Amino acid sequence: MAIRRIGFIGIGRMGWPMARRLLEAGFAVTVQDAVPGRGADFVRQHGGVAAPEAAAAAAEADAVITMLPTSREVADVVAAIRPVLRSGAVVIEMSSGEPSATRRIAQDLAAQGVGLVDAPVSGGVARAETGQLAIMTGGDPALLERVGPALGAMGTTMTRCGDVGAGQAMKALNNLVSAAGFLVSVEALLIGSRFGLDPAVMVDVLNASTGMNNSTQKKLKQFVLSRGFDSGFGLDLMVKDLSIALQVGRETATPTPLAAQTRELWAAAASLLGPGQDHTAAARFAEALAAAELASPQVERKG
Repeated sequence: MAIRRIGFIGIGRMGWPMARRLLEAGFAVTVQDAVPGRGADFVRQHGGVAAPEAAAAAAEADAVITMLPTSREVADVVAAIRPVLRSGAVVIEMSSGEPSATRRIAQDLAAQGVGLVDAPVSGGVARAETGQLAIMTGGDPALLERVGPALGAMGTTMTRCGDVGAGQAMKALNNLVSAAGFLVSVEALLIGSRFGLDPAVMVDVLNASTGMNNSTQKKLKQFVLSRGFDSGFGLDLMVKDLSIALQVGRETATPTPLAAQTRELWAAAASLLGPGQDHTAAARFAEALAAAELASPQVERKG
């Protein structure tokens, strides 16, 4: 059965452009969000239908996409929509959730003939806007083939990582590597700055050398040296993803000394800086430890 009607639950900073890309690809999309009025705002700007509650968004849908903060919200939404899900429908869980929790939800849904695949994303708001997300998937290959056109409207890279939950495990581990790279890159800039090096020049050298990573390419100049700290991905969400990575480590009995230290540093940054911070603001935590602030005459400050 081809998927044409999609209920999209959770149109926050990432979900909004993802739902818009589905509409532009010709899918019939009904949106719903916990924030009052957000669905109506979306419809005024882009079209589609706004539902007052999750069950209304899921009714008659071929597929339901969940893009929510944590697995707890996902479980609550699935409990609310189960009575209206038709046999043969598919839940596409695109949140950065807990693999073990997602597997439990999938088992419950299977009992009523509803499939579930997990498909978390990487690329941030900018790539969500352009439909160029990297999507990591887990689930039955036949189900993933069915939802492939919908995923293709939102991303350019779809990689099946294994069974249900595998995509979310991969997403958490990807963010673990990214988070460690960010912190060590900021520390390197602080060391070099005290030595007398221009941090912007350091970034250029790193990007031409073996120290290159996602942070040197896309974060240090753009969000740290500019003092914008506005990449669009929250610090609290990074800590959550790192906690999931450590949970996967515990469940697989894998020693995680570096991962644990990385998570503790990010959690300390979140505690120091307070709620509502962009994840790139974690650089301020490293600056506080060094009693120094990164700056470069080559990078214009925002604001």
